[in-house]
Amino acid sequence: MSISEDYKNNIWKMYLIKFFSGIHFIGAVLIPFFMTWGKLEFSQILILQSFFMLFIFLFEVPTGAVADYLGRKVSIFLGAGINAVATIIYASFPNFYVFLLGELLFALGVALISGADQAILYDSLKKVKLEKQSKKIFGRWQSFHLAGIFVGPIIGSVIAVNLGLQWPMLLTSIPTGIAALIVLTIKEPKTRKKIESRRYVDVLVKGFKFFVKHKELKILALDYIFVASISYFLIWTYQLVLQRIGINVAYFGIVHALLVLSQIIIINNYSKVERLVGSKSSFLAISALILGIGFIVAGLTNYIPIVLISIILAAGFGLGRKPAFNSYMNKYIPSKERATIISSISMFSTFVLIVLNPIIGKAVEWSLNITLIILGVSAIIFTLFSRIEEKILID
Repeated sequence: MSISEDYKNNIWKMYLIKFFSGIHFIGAVLIPFFMTWGKLEFSQILILQSFFMLFIFLFEVPTGAVADYLGRKVSIFLGAGINAVATIIYASFPNFYVFLLGELLFALGVALISGADQAILYDSLKKVKLEKQSKKIFGRWQSFHLAGIFVGPIIGSVIAVNLGLQWPMLLTSIPTGIAALIVLTIKEPKTRKKIESRRYVDVLVKGFKFFVKHKELKILALDYIFVASISYFLIWTYQLVLQRIGINVAYFGIVHALLVLSQIIIINNYSKVERLVGSKSSFLAISALILGIGFIVAGLTNYIPIVLISIILAAGFGLGRKPAFNSYMNKYIPSKERATIISSISMFSTFVLIVLNPIIGKAVEWSLNITLIILGVSAIIFTLFSRIEEKILID
């Protein structure tokens, strides 16, 4: 097999890794797992997530540099393996501090993977001269992840009903372990310039300076981070909304699947949607507006069909923006620094969530409806002042 074929094979292998990494059996019963089995208040759940984000914040750039020094393949393998261990620890005992240990390991695993997987995929595309198709391929890559998230909760609901709420978390170690094994078969692309001889601090300083000096990358990253942060809270509040409007927990998995399906449809039809709305920048603006409107509608009514439509569309457009931004941002990042710079952007996003998690957690306990409306209005206001222009969105 030729080296070129090895790099082409990387593409479908990365699809499979993303699929198995996305199989989270716990997804459909996430809130019952924490609040019923784990006996936590909602604010405690988001405090745990803040610790998770804090750990990622501490790990993000160092692990990005580890990927540059030891290899991105090694970094992804270690990350997937650590995530598998984390699921076992998390499901071992319903205790806040056990959960905290699990979050620490999850954060280390995620940080080791973050940036390294995007970088290895994009550089594989460059090796076979397919980088101009990166938006389409990143979209398909994300769709495989969403397919895993689609399948996982459906199976997880069955597991939870028959074995108990902790078992979906415990058994998630199996697909995560499979993902780790597939990583071992990857052919890692070599970058033009080696960096192993450079000091660790030099790698970090150069990555930071690159980000600061690039106006286009800063604009893209700011929009991505803000809207992604709002979208994140849809994941943590939609099951509370379903409980509020009287939907039985047995149907949570179906709703979860519909949210994921909505994202898959958007991600795989970027070109069609962009043509429909007139431009790439219009798509990004409208997707954020739909997210904001979805939050507001979910906070204003208990009418089941309207609420379901609003959260499904909000998930599709709000969470479905990520692959497009991956493609646009990668156009401004050199291969030899790709993992570190992508990790830096992810680090800034993490910092925002560290601050917001406990605030939103307490706000939801005070009033779920008002919190949803505030999140929606925030997304709309930010979008109206967004500085993204068509000329910086390079395919």
